[in-house]
Amino acid sequence: MKGIFSVLVENKDGVLSGIANLFARRGYSITSLAVGETEQHDISSMTIVSNADLRTIDQIEKHLNKRVDVIKVRRLEETKSVELEMMLIKVAYSQTNRGSLIELCSVMGAKILHVSPKNMVIELHADPDTISEFIELVRSYGILEVQRTGTIAMSKN
Repeated sequence: MKGIFSVLVENKDGVLSGIANLFARRGYSITSLAVGETEQHDISSMTIVSNADLRTIDQIEKHLNKRVDVIKVRRLEETKSVELEMMLIKVAYSQTNRGSLIELCSVMGAKILHVSPKNMVIELHADPDTISEFIELVRSYGILEVQRTGTIAMSKN
């Protein structure tokens, strides 16, 4: 099961490491972690994704709520939230497959940021499944490098 947590925390030193240690001490996995300042400079928003059974997801929520530096914890349902990642990927190409790679980027909504004689740097903003699908589709061209952000998520309501 995938647990998506939207956590508002105090924007101060040590909060991120404290939450990471909470997960480490209890053996919980973090599949994705994204942190950024909110419109209020003293508050940060964390999106934490963890794959575990329902009992463990419930325990993670309880432990997060116990932390003094945590302001609010919301558990997001996949069907009732919007998830987004950003990816930069460097893909090799040849003259014979260059056109098909450009067409694939167009169809998938990816943006070509840089072209050199042998490779392209491509940017894609999409849900995590679409990002993974794009990676599989370009694998045959030759992936040279991949950088993915963590998932950010927001309730639709």
